[in-house]
Amino acid sequence: MKNSPVLANSAWNSLVGHTWAVDLLRGALVHDRVGHAYLFTGPEHIGKTTLARLLAQALNCPESDAWQRPCGECRSCRLIAADRHPDVRLVEPEVSGRGKRTLKIENIRELQHDLNLAPYEARHKVAILTHFDSATPGAANAFLKTLEEPPKNVVILLTASEADALLPTITSRCRVLGLRPLPARFIAGALQERWQVPAQTAERLAHLADGRIGWAVGAMKEPAILEERGEHLEALSKALPAQRVQRFELADILSKDPEALPDLLRTWLSWWRDAALVAWGGAEDSALVN
Repeated sequence: MKNSPVLANSAWNSLVGHTWAVDLLRGALVHDRVGHAYLFTGPEHIGKTTLARLLAQALNCPESDAWQRPCGECRSCRLIAADRHPDVRLVEPEVSGRGKRTLKIENIRELQHDLNLAPYEARHKVAILTHFDSATPGAANAFLKTLEEPPKNVVILLTASEADALLPTITSRCRVLGLRPLPARFIAGALQERWQVPAQTAERLAHLADGRIGWAVGAMKEPAILEERGEHLEALSKALPAQRVQRFELADILSKDPEALPDLLRTWLSWWRDAALVAWGGAEDSALVN
């Protein structure tokens, strides 16, 4: 495909990185080859939902130059950005008191009813379903019918950590775009340029983010995120010299909050990765996360 024209003031610029995905979607929009369903995959906080909103804006933006959609300034773009557009539904899983996400069949039934209604004002009705890997088997199977035979002018956008976490019948009916972690230098530059974060702080957040720009921005705004990470490392430092009995006690405590384990284990893995690099003598400061 020919290189896309410069983005100029397009709202696509609000997405940090993933230019290949932007080029692919813009090309599909301009040449009227947009699929009826997309699946955006990648780690948490990497930009999947942001990309989905931008595509929803581009599908309904009235900007005359198709290459510059979405403009980000019109009424439609502003309503979609605020999740208030009547024809663009954001469906998120319910979160339990312990932090577990669940997308239930009731959520799917309600969405299906809405999608079968005519649009109020948009060219396309758009459904954005985040964390679709949290859908119950019943919810996922119920949604298959909509994916197989979507109503006219409806575009479905799913997000998930990875395609393999979904039913093959779901994945096969979507165009899959896998978003990859961003280089630390890229994240550090964006933090400095867009959010005016001091260089030293930006470098630290970029290394800790593990390629996830959303995590870096969140940690910049919410100190509790870094405090929690410090608690994870403190727990590891106590476990290392502990006897076997104490380690089993720690494992028992951690097992009581399974929803918190992924973040804790990700932090521990990053620490062991750095330890291995240092032990092998091949680590530069730029390669270390911690």
